[in-house]
Amino acid sequence: MLDIAGIIILGILAQWIAWRLKVPSILPLILFGLLVGPISTLWTGEEKLLEPIWNGQKGIFPGEYLFHFVELAIGVILFEGGLSLKREEVREVGPTIIKLITLGSLVTFLGGTLLVHYIMDLSWSVSFLFAGLIIVTGPTVISPILRNLPLKRNVSTVLKWEGILIDPIGALVAVLVFEFIMISYEGGGSFTIPALQQFLLVLFIGSSLGFFAAYFLKFLLKKDWIPHYLLTVFTLAYVLFTFVLSHFIVHDSGLLTVVVLGMVIGNIDVPHKNDIIYFGESISILLIAVLFILLSANINISDLELLFNLQSIILFLAVILLLRPLGVFLSTYNSTLSGKEKMFVSWVGPRGIVAAGIASLFGLKLSNLGIQGAEYITPLVFMIVLGTVILNATTAGMVAKWLDVLLAKSNGVLIVGAHKAARLIGDYLKKNEVHVVLIDSNSTSVDKANHIGLEAFTANIYADNLVDFDQVSDIGYMMAMTGSAEVNEYALREYGKTLGENGAYSLVSVNELQHPESLQVPRLFSKNDDFINLLEIARDFPQIHEVQINSEEDFKTKLDLIDSAKFSVPLFIKESQSDELKIILTDAEAISASEGDLLVYLGKDLFSEQSAA
Repeated sequence: MLDIAGIIILGILAQWIAWRLKVPSILPLILFGLLVGPISTLWTGEEKLLEPIWNGQKGIFPGEYLFHFVELAIGVILFEGGLSLKREEVREVGPTIIKLITLGSLVTFLGGTLLVHYIMDLSWSVSFLFAGLIIVTGPTVISPILRNLPLKRNVSTVLKWEGILIDPIGALVAVLVFEFIMISYEGGGSFTIPALQQFLLVLFIGSSLGFFAAYFLKFLLKKDWIPHYLLTVFTLAYVLFTFVLSHFIVHDSGLLTVVVLGMVIGNIDVPHKNDIIYFGESISILLIAVLFILLSANINISDLELLFNLQSIILFLAVILLLRPLGVFLSTYNSTLSGKEKMFVSWVGPRGIVAAGIASLFGLKLSNLGIQGAEYITPLVFMIVLGTVILNATTAGMVAKWLDVLLAKSNGVLIVGAHKAARLIGDYLKKNEVHVVLIDSNSTSVDKANHIGLEAFTANIYADNLVDFDQVSDIGYMMAMTGSAEVNEYALREYGKTLGENGAYSLVSVNELQHPESLQVPRLFSKNDDFINLLEIARDFPQIHEVQINSEEDFKTKLDLIDSAKFSVPLFIKESQSDELKIILTDAEAISASEGDLLVYLGKDLFSEQSAA
């Protein structure tokens, strides 16, 4: 009982420490596991403080049960990772990121195979598996770095999307290599035609069953055969059932099946998808915490001693100083990234939780089968994971400053609210190359924003710490546009200094609209338009117009006309010299414009001959 409670407590404590120190959670998780596992034998003798496998006197899981638990847990984590791979996101991220997750992964896979084979003198099959595992970076290790560094937008975008997209891709490659090794082993240890046929069968069953299971789940949810209060736990049971069913149809095909299941669900219209994604993230946090305490504790001192040699150090240096830069520079050839930006992306490549978890799973299974060199898989991958996480977490800021890839000023805009008016304004900002992020507690509004290509996510401004989201790393302006004056004021008070360093404003409240003399601070756009008025204008006249300013007097005249008109509201001034957008505020003295600038407004077209939508 103490061991099980201790694992959960240590796992959550490690994640809390990671949050406080702003480092990837995998770092304290593995360190805690090593401390209560192999390292504890240095002062206890031969007995670990935590023994995951029952040894006759102490332990948690008897026999192969640890392996089965790890396999099921990794299956759920891979399902959650598969949910994050979206077709439209792959299309939208641009050729640079697509090359990075394809050509870059291929370079890592082939280069890693050659490095570990010739440096560590391991078999080709084990070398291929190691290389497949170190492809993965992952959002859990990249996000803390992005949150703490105000990187230039193109650099942070490349790193963010590489981490998100390569997670399931790298896992899929590792699973396929593992399946091929297992099939070959069962066929006598050689890559025979029957082994290839069995491998293709695994591919077929894993892909087809995952695809079928995803659409069957969609069918069940569309028919409302699953009550909402059972939705999340039913999904968990469904994933586990699909995993086990696939395993019984074709041995060891379960991991591939759940990866495909997650990918398909993430890309089709499934009812309550956001609930499934949210639950998947939550259960993954708990499973990751438990897994890495267990897996790290299960390592023996003898496994760690395998790394105490010159070859391991050479392999580590070759991966970070040769393999990663080679993949990045080949993938970003002829891209818009500058040389310094490419160097920074090359430096930041921490390996993630999926890599370490799958390495432990596969390492355990192959070692139990007696495959030569398999005992190196887990310690080598853990070395790469820990080494890259520590290196990047401690040096990323210094290297970013040295290479001048930090933002001189945070110009992104955070809109609190994702209603129709907010989406129209956000879309205009995006078209004018302003990084805009929308947040809302209403998942339907967020889905609509995502559907038109806006970056939006569901968040409760009272419960979530917005600063922890990597999407807001370059935010400098905040526009609180919800229908609640209390929510708007809370947003400004709580995040105005951190996310609104250049300006944090809200709409006028109903009280301020009715009692203009109570207006004490500048508000957004107009003192005549509160949330209700703004939504009515967006509903009846959902267009944003630009009208040219001919003089300061002309600007004042047009602004007064727009401000006083029933079906329009002024938004921005677009400067002719720089194309920079300035937010219009109720403080008349703070508003100025020059000849040639554009006055931007939402609503009815008041200047049909001059305005351009």
